[in-house]
Amino acid sequence: MSDLHLAISRDGGGIAAQIAAELRRSIRDGRLLAGVRLPSSRDLARDLRVSRGVVVEAYEQLVAEGFLMSKVGLGTIVCPNAGRSEPAPERERPPVCVPDHGHRPTSPDLSQFPRERWLAALKHVMTTVPAAALDYGDPGGVAELREELASYLSRVRAAAVRPENVVVVGGVAQGLSLTLHVLGGMRLAVEDPTSNRQIPLLRRSGARLVPVPVDGSGIDVEKVRGADAVLLTPAHQYPTGVVLSPERRTRLIEWGGLILEDDYDAEFRFDRDPVGCLQGLAPDRVVLCGSISKAMAPGLRLGWVVAPANLAEGVRQARGELDLGSPVIEQYALAHFLRTGGYDRHLRKMRRLYRRRRDALVTELGRQLPEISVHGIEAGLHVHLALPEHWDEERFAAEALAVGLAAEPLAPMRFAPGPPGAVVGFARLAEHHAAEVVRALKVRMSGQSLD
Repeated sequence: MSDLHLAISRDGGGIAAQIAAELRRSIRDGRLLAGVRLPSSRDLARDLRVSRGVVVEAYEQLVAEGFLMSKVGLGTIVCPNAGRSEPAPERERPPVCVPDHGHRPTSPDLSQFPRERWLAALKHVMTTVPAAALDYGDPGGVAELREELASYLSRVRAAAVRPENVVVVGGVAQGLSLTLHVLGGMRLAVEDPTSNRQIPLLRRSGARLVPVPVDGSGIDVEKVRGADAVLLTPAHQYPTGVVLSPERRTRLIEWGGLILEDDYDAEFRFDRDPVGCLQGLAPDRVVLCGSISKAMAPGLRLGWVVAPANLAEGVRQARGELDLGSPVIEQYALAHFLRTGGYDRHLRKMRRLYRRRRDALVTELGRQLPEISVHGIEAGLHVHLALPEHWDEERFAAEALAVGLAAEPLAPMRFAPGPPGAVVGFARLAEHHAAEVVRALKVRMSGQSLD
């Protein structure tokens, strides 16, 4: 652990910003080398005679920017790819490749997973729950988690939900699969374009798919008529990023059929308050599916289905027949994490981080690749890019991947042909890398060489 000499002016205000600036400068100047371990926030706060929260804020800012990283057992260390940032001559800088760009455009930044707080939640569970709680549980989920989820969804998503209407599942994919299994074969309207990964799941569940176009106001509700049910992402449509307009929300509720609402990333809305879920408008006809995959980590495999009473009981029974339910320890841990405010704190932190990263990517695309248009609202973990007509979207996605961006072409997500486009994730793109990454992408798309 390194001692630090930091020049802090107590009359200048913004102590956390000053600490962050001093550390950033030390890393860029080479005085703090990659791999160096910094003092704990408690020790540095004591040395500087400031509150620990001020140091924590400075450290979190630099972790978000990619200068520092926090690892359990190692503390806070200088990132391997952080260092001197003097601008090199334009033609001498190589294309930047950011590691771990994510498996999908909607992959969250897993380096930000709240390991210590999650570990504390697991320790709390293991020291407080009785032995009987580790037996086969209710296939619908442990009561404590269903209660916390009902409270959270009512408070944050304006859902009309009671614990008995919640079924804990292994993510949105399993929730949809179980729901369609219970409903049986039906004509299911789906958005066009939509996530191509869901199509095999929906068809395997016996649904007969009816593609319905999506425009700037969301799904075309008039073309939903004739289907038995509709599956959509109204808060932030995937992949176009649009929101279902208030007028179409009203018409969809008036339509009268069953609505399957995929609420996959609604917590991450940056330019305005989140829009409430459809389930809160018609709880007797809307099935709400969500998870913590985007908010925390897909690997936890924890999600929920909120459904009308009869359907919720059917999904619960199907879950019991399938695999007897979700792991109970993780369910109790998530309940504790929700109850103690850890989930809310993590979301607030990630919302700030993802907004900065989206802003950085969009700014650089506008500056360096103005021929690309960014569509959709300021939300989520991905942007929808409309490409020039003469561009090959497959090549664009491949080149974006090569420089460190999680990207996918739009064509496989469409039922009907359309103009070239791509979906690009920004959750793992550190702000200070955005300019170089976009520049490298521009060079690759233009066919130029940096040599």
